[in-house]
Amino acid sequence: MKLKEKKSRTSKRQILRKSVASVLLLNMLCLSTVPAVALAEGQQTEATSTTPAVQQSNSSIPSVESLELKVKSAILLEPVSGQVLLNVNGDTPLPPASMTKMMTEYIVSDLVKQGKFSWDEVVTVRENASKTIGSRIFLAEGDQHTIRELYIAMAVGSANDATVALAEHVAGSEQAFVKMMNDEAQRMGMTNTYFANSTGLDIKDMPKEFQPANDKETVMSAMDAATLAKYIVTDHPDFTEFTTIQQYKFRERDTAPMVNWNYMLEANKNVTNFKQFAYEGLDGLKTGHTSRAGSCFTGTAERNGMRLISVVMGTEATKTMKAEDVRFIETRKVLDYGFNNFETKQVVAPKTTVEGTETVTVKKAKNVDVPVVTDQGVSFVIPKGADMSSLQSAVALNEETALVAPLKQGTEVGTVTYSYKVPGSDEPVEKTVKLITAQDAEKANWFKLFLRAIGDFFKDLFNGIKNLF
Repeated sequence: MKLKEKKSRTSKRQILRKSVASVLLLNMLCLSTVPAVALAEGQQTEATSTTPAVQQSNSSIPSVESLELKVKSAILLEPVSGQVLLNVNGDTPLPPASMTKMMTEYIVSDLVKQGKFSWDEVVTVRENASKTIGSRIFLAEGDQHTIRELYIAMAVGSANDATVALAEHVAGSEQAFVKMMNDEAQRMGMTNTYFANSTGLDIKDMPKEFQPANDKETVMSAMDAATLAKYIVTDHPDFTEFTTIQQYKFRERDTAPMVNWNYMLEANKNVTNFKQFAYEGLDGLKTGHTSRAGSCFTGTAERNGMRLISVVMGTEATKTMKAEDVRFIETRKVLDYGFNNFETKQVVAPKTTVEGTETVTVKKAKNVDVPVVTDQGVSFVIPKGADMSSLQSAVALNEETALVAPLKQGTEVGTVTYSYKVPGSDEPVEKTVKLITAQDAEKANWFKLFLRAIGDFFKDLFNGIKNLF
């Protein structure tokens, strides 16, 4: 009886196994037909897609030409990586008009940051500032205002007289300040820039007795304007304290406040006259307009942790729109191009081990093979959804003679350069970071060094004998 029951249970288990196997086989056969059916119906699933992500992304990125920009030049820059995402005649020197004031703003902010001046310091207006024309707040010689008040008038109302007053207070004369401006431009790598004054006015529009000795006018390329803006947002991240002011009453007796010429400020989304220009995340920087320059604008906006800097120069009036409004329409096109199609992606985390260079040899160390890692992370601006498999790295180690114990954790032992070829771009984007020791490299004691020297001696001797044959 027990034998029969045992056989019966065995038979049932076999039947169950066969049933389960049949069901699994049937499911596999059915599922294997899904991709064919999906493709036949013109649908695509994640499992059946054979198109690389980067190609899908690139096909959706419009060409710069398709934007039909109505500008003489334009640049779109990501300031952290320095990547240029759009370039239309970006290296052509053009009149920048009041975008010149960005350099005046940078220098004054920098000197305050260094403690050489204070925002509450009082400035006495001189003759040059009182005679300066164009956009102004009608300063009279002898008027007194703080650096902060004049700075706001310059940043918000683009006041030429306030700008000159600041320049003269800082350097003694406007032309001495201009030298500071040109020196800073050279330091920043602005190779297609020359400043004739602190305001961006044409020389003929300056008070005659304060005009420069030569007749070389102010010029700046869109790329240089973006570079200058990059220094502003990087070195002075509090720039928005001034650039986001929508209106400012300079004197109590003034009948109306000055209005920020930057209509694209996000805060203007609730202002009837400006809401058509308001742009999400936009918080700076500087407009410009003269008859020679046309209308210009250096803008910057931040969305989802990514800041972009845009520059448009030389916009002209249309049948339906003033030139100063056209610059904002064109800026919107440029910024949309960046935010809609690109993203910032960390491709290497901080303290990452580089494949092939996991350790370095440190002479006289207790453990001669010391682990090394990157000192910081690496981020690139890439097309949304792009494939990063083409990321490459190149290591350059310091000379071995410099790597001698003891070494502290975090000691630089070399560099690693990461490069990525953005699809559609001629040049790869690169970033170099330091390679540092991941732990202390303690010096070995004399006995261990003695034994190691004996070992090295016999090793060299053996290799010498071997090479004889």
